[in-house]
Amino acid sequence: MGSITFTLNPLPPFRLDLTVWVLRRRPDNLLDRWDGSTYKRVLVLRNVATLAAVRQSGSTVSPQLHVTLSASPLTAEMTREATATLELMLGLQSDLSGFYKLAAHDAKLGALAERFQGVKPPRFPTIFEGFVNAIACQQLTLTFGIQLINRLVGAFGLPLTSKEGAPHGFPRPEDVAGLEPEAFRALGFSRRKGETMIGLARTMLDGGLRVEELEALDDVSALRSLCALKGIGRWSAEYLLLRTLGRTNVFPGDDVGGQRNLQRWLQLPDPLDYDGIWQHLIRWQPYGGLIYFQLLLDRLNEAGQLS
Repeated sequence: MGSITFTLNPLPPFRLDLTVWVLRRRPDNLLDRWDGSTYKRVLVLRNVATLAAVRQSGSTVSPQLHVTLSASPLTAEMTREATATLELMLGLQSDLSGFYKLAAHDAKLGALAERFQGVKPPRFPTIFEGFVNAIACQQLTLTFGIQLINRLVGAFGLPLTSKEGAPHGFPRPEDVAGLEPEAFRALGFSRRKGETMIGLARTMLDGGLRVEELEALDDVSALRSLCALKGIGRWSAEYLLLRTLGRTNVFPGDDVGGQRNLQRWLQLPDPLDYDGIWQHLIRWQPYGGLIYFQLLLDRLNEAGQLS
């Protein structure tokens, strides 16, 4: 297995640890692995399972990332694809100066932004991965949703090597399109969710769903197009707008965990509903999605899970 190491330069401020925790969401995420200093994930590059290991040197305000790719074979094209993928996933070139400027003049937001300075808005590397994550977590706890995704990756993702227990990449549409719903039922998914994922995989392979077309739409139009898809409701659509399309103004208003995190942060006596979310966030727009991410970190920190 060949390997290559190269350097990426994130737009500061940047912290790999915080960004990875927003990406992985739970400590038992087996796809996005973090050991306290190095982020590891199997990327499927040019149909080859490739291990990417990323660590940070320098400070939050002067960061450098050192990336090691390992695969057989390993080509220059794969290195270029890995660079683009990691820059997208880890939000390396996201300019958050406007957010920090707003936070500097707002005591409530300022304290939150200072505590988690350097976190960037991560994104799922493909729209299919975003869809599957949204579908897996519908009407379930995030913890159980992550467990389902772990099983899916282990069952249908491309393995790094033929060795038993080797990590896998995230399944591609072509890995799923030919399956039957019963294959998902065996992993703990409902039949309906299995049918939805198979249908989306087939639609993508047929060219009926392209991320470029969604990216060209405004939020309202993109939301409408996503909700028109079978199995995708408002929560899933807003989740995709934030975590796949990078619309950092979008706070998924139906997200129960997000509602609770915002209620806790604002010290509100009553639970929040969809409309209540936006009534409280309007003063900090267009950064609702960034606040969603920071409050996720705040909750993970309270639970003692950040390391």
